[in-house]
Amino acid sequence: MFSPEGPTLRELTVQALSSVEHGYDRLATKFDTTPFRTPDRLLRAVADALKPLGPFNTGLDVCCGTGAGLSVLRSVCAGPVTGVDFSAGMLAEARAAHPEATLVRADALALPFGPVFDLAVSFGAFGHFLPAEQETLFRRVHASLRPGGTLAFPLPAPPRVGSAPYWALWGFDAAMRVRNALWRPPFVMYYRTFRLTDVHRRLTAAGFRVELLPMRSLGVREDGSPRCRLVVARKDAA
Repeated sequence: MFSPEGPTLRELTVQALSSVEHGYDRLATKFDTTPFRTPDRLLRAVADALKPLGPFNTGLDVCCGTGAGLSVLRSVCAGPVTGVDFSAGMLAEARAAHPEATLVRADALALPFGPVFDLAVSFGAFGHFLPAEQETLFRRVHASLRPGGTLAFPLPAPPRVGSAPYWALWGFDAAMRVRNALWRPPFVMYYRTFRLTDVHRRLTAAGFRVELLPMRSLGVREDGSPRCRLVVARKDAA
């Protein structure tokens, strides 16, 4: 779980009682020591799945955090890569780890880019967007991609109903709803509001053509279905 260098329980509590932006500012210097950082195994699997879909020139990491996803873009993009996040603290960590990347502080719901990117990725950030905001997010990414551009992100299969992971996620989301009903500012982070059926519908409404690629290197479930899929959403070519 958490390493000895990671945040203390008090630090995590303070983060949870802050806004999303300031919570991540507080956690930034220790974020990569927490389980919330995207695992390298998943990053490698996404990079391997993306390589046959290229070539890509310019890349964008949406909600880049400390920059874990920028390494994926660097491995598959021939040109410059950009990360965008609204936490200054997380961007400072990303800048230290990826000095060659362009880093922009902005709200992902109002991305400040024209259609200049060939590939956009995102890792572990969609739970920060309420269902009503997700189509707006996808439309902003769509507007930031060149004709023929691609948005790609991993989407793990949901845990089996009644399993320990299922109840853990259910309990986390329930606790966050209670917290947000009682405390301001809200901290939006829900694990069960990003379901494949809804995601497919919202991507399509935003103008994407959607394909699902199984990432078999991450294993399969008891029924033989993949534990994780890569969602590949393409913008139509002009």
